[in-house]
Amino acid sequence: MASLLHIAVGLAAGRLYKGRPVLLAAMGFSALSMLPDADVIAFALDIPYSDPFGHRGASHSLAFAAGMGVLIGLVSRRLRLGLLVAAVVASHPLLDALTDGGLGVALLWPWDDARMFAPWRPIPVSPIGASFVSARGLSVMLAELLPALPLLIYGLWPARPPQTT
Repeated sequence: MASLLHIAVGLAAGRLYKGRPVLLAAMGFSALSMLPDADVIAFALDIPYSDPFGHRGASHSLAFAAGMGVLIGLVSRRLRLGLLVAAVVASHPLLDALTDGGLGVALLWPWDDARMFAPWRPIPVSPIGASFVSARGLSVMLAELLPALPLLIYGLWPARPPQTT
């Protein structure tokens, strides 16, 4: 998991969608960027990590991201929103594929259960659960800060005041 980067993607997407920082949009898109990690419930259900429905399995696929985009696009009747949702959800497994731990990401599920990593893996894998609040978790957060910085700045930069003429 690349947690700070996931949140930064959500903040930037909220700004992109609204044209200015809006708290609700930032929170919503940040939640969507973290959505694939809801599969950690598999650990509590005794579903093996390597199972297609284990952590970094089906919910980390591009098909899942596309499905979320279609669902939100249809429900909201906003094509642009659906496309942005698909991109934000897809960013999660793509970032996870850049991490240096775990079994990889099932990007091509349901067509292929294989777990994949990117050829270049510069992001340290983050601890899961309560162990995230540890020296290791802080170390990972600091390692993610530099690549997340442009997205954080864009997502949080104050809107320009209205021009008066």
